[in-house]
Order: sequence, then structure tokens, then C-alpha cells
Amino acid sequence: MKQIGLYIHIPFCLKKCNYCDFVSFDYKEENANLYFKALNKEINLYKDLLSKYSIKTIFFGGGTPSIINIKDLCNIIDNIYKNFSVLSDIEFTIECNPGTIDEEKLKKYKSFGINRLSIGLQSFNNEILKFIGRIHTKEIFERNYLLARNIGFDNINIDLIYGLPNQSLSDWKNTLKKVVNLKPEHISAYSLKIEEGTRFYDLYKDGNLNLPEEEIDRQMYHYAIDYLKENNIYQYEISNFAKRGYECRHNIIYWQNEEYVGLGLSAHSYINSIRYGNTSDLKSYYNFLNNSKLPIDFKELKKRDDKIVETMFLGLRMNDGVDIQKFKEKFNATPFDVYGKKLYKLQEMGLIDIDDKNIKLTKYGMDVSNRVFVELLL
Repeated sequence: MKQIGLYIHIPFCLKKCNYCDFVSFDYKEENANLYFKALNKEINLYKDLLSKYSIKTIFFGGGTPSIINIKDLCNIIDNIYKNFSVLSDIEFTIECNPGTIDEEKLKKYKSFGINRLSIGLQSFNNEILKFIGRIHTKEIFERNYLLARNIGFDNINIDLIYGLPNQSLSDWKNTLKKVVNLKPEHISAYSLKIEEGTRFYDLYKDGNLNLPEEEIDRQMYHYAIDYLKENNIYQYEISNFAKRGYECRHNIIYWQNEEYVGLGLSAHSYINSIRYGNTSDLKSYYNFLNNSKLPIDFKELKKRDDKIVETMFLGLRMNDGVDIQKFKEKFNATPFDVYGKKLYKLQEMGLIDIDDKNIKLTKYGMDVSNRVFVELLL
């Protein structure tokens, strides 16, 4: 059977962060009950569509999936196993926010087969946490993290953001030091992006957001790469770092342009050369499913040229880059057949490295990756 990744979107939070533009709403039990009822209908509708696939990864994202009560989460997971063929060695991740998990929840997660936690810390500075709208302190995070360890979770990711308002390079170094001392298997470190529709966007427009200079932002990024490597946590994708063998299998599906299905509000899928997305409107989502229809908002058939561009874009995000032989097997042509002199031009500019097996971004290329991607548009 073919293998596929499964993403489940939980669009509820206790409080929306000031930088967040994801589709999410304040958590209310009555609204959550309606949503989970619809979500289970969507899972049922995919039974036949995924009958020729085995699920190799499951990822509950959001929003804040860890605010779901145990009964609702159990029902969703039971329904997944009832409708789909799930591999025994699955990577099963749930995103957690500190302050929304406790001993009982974590023990239940283990019993449900969840074997990977992704915990959103963002910063080890309480003043910054408060300013960016997080509901937790560094102390709450640390207690939750150690509790998860004591219960037996041995694959934990910690989410961080750099380039935050009022954040200095020394503050970022301190956050990394504190996190490394906790010995996580995986760290995601993202540069803050000011997105329209967020609280930070309004502050930024009004000139009331004290952001680090771009040069400092780059110093934070480069320091993270070097410092984490010194501590045996290796960069394997532009924003992701892991101990050997703990790279996120679910996200690698995206970066290698493989097939995945997304269920829930605003979730996206890629199956049989078609990329499609669910509606982001909650009422529409309910209406679709109440009428036993998939809540798909758009579909796009990816032709050969589209697949080539996406394979290059996504593959270059990873430190290993694009595997030349795999590219040839997939498209019956090498990247050099497709792009010709463009690749050598990028190499001369110091943006990519080319060897017998791979094409990958240089350190400078990672800093200006969008410039590389523009050059590779067909």
C-alpha cells in the first residue's frame, strides 16, 4: 500500500497570540462539540478515498490541540483507527501549549499511542512571553516539560521564535542555553513574521513594535545553527534542528513533496497530483459535512512543471537538498536538464552547492532563500 501523512487541525485556543494568523477561535465547549462532530464526519468520508493508503504519520496541530478534553480526543483517534490503516511504527505528534496539559492528559496521550510532543515555548523570557500574548510563563513550561519526561515521552520538540519585539541577541542566547539544558530531541526555531490581521501587524503599522534590526535577526539565526550543532542538535531544514534520528517524519513529507491529507477547518491536502484545501469558514465547514460533502474550498491539479518547481523549492529547504537521482527517477530528467545554466549561475553567486548527489543551499543561500526560489520559477 502507498503511505501518506495525516494532519488534523484543531482551531481552538484559550487566547490568540499577538503574532498568530492561523485559523483559530477562542475555546468554548459547545463550539468544540459541534466542531468535533463535523470532524468525525469528515474522517468517515475519507474511508474509501484512503483505502489504498497506510497512514505513516499523524499530526494534531492548531490552534491548541492540547486543550481538547480527553473524551473528545479519544473519540477522534478511535475514529481514525476505525476508518484507516495505520502503520504500527507511526510517528504520532500532538502540539501542546504549556498550561494546557497535566499528568492525567499526558498519561492518556501515551495510552492513545501519541509518541511525540511539540511544546510551544517561544522564549525563556517572561516579559517577552507576556508581550507576545502567551498564556504561560517559563516556569509553567519547564514544569510541563519535566512532567512529560517523567511520564515517559522520549521524543519532544520545543518551538521557539527569534526576532521578537524587545528581544536582544543575549536574550536569545539565554533561551537557547536553557532549552539545550533540557535535552530535547528536536527544536523548531522560526524568525518572527509580521502577518496582516494580527495584533502585531496593527502595532507595526503604527510604529509601536520594537523589532530587532535585520542584522541582529540573522545573527540570532546563525548563532542557533552553530550553538545547537555544538550540542549535537543538527540543522536539517531551514528552521528545524534535531538529534540524529529524531527529524520530524511528518514535516519531511511536506518538504519531500510527498502525499498527505489534512482534515479539519482550513487544512490542506496533496493526493494524486491534486493539491486542495478545506474552507476556512466555520459555518461553511459545518454545512458541507451536514450534507455529507467534503468541505473542500479549492482544487488545483499539479502538472509536471508545477511538481518540478515545488520539488525544488521544498527540497532546498532541507540541508540535504534535492537528491539528483531521485529527481531523475521522478521526472525522467535531471535538474540540469530542466534548469540548465540557472543552477550554475546560482552556484557562481554562492547561493547553492552542487555535488554528484545533491543540490543544496549554502549558508548564504539559506539567508536569501526567496531569491533562489524566484530564480527557479519555470
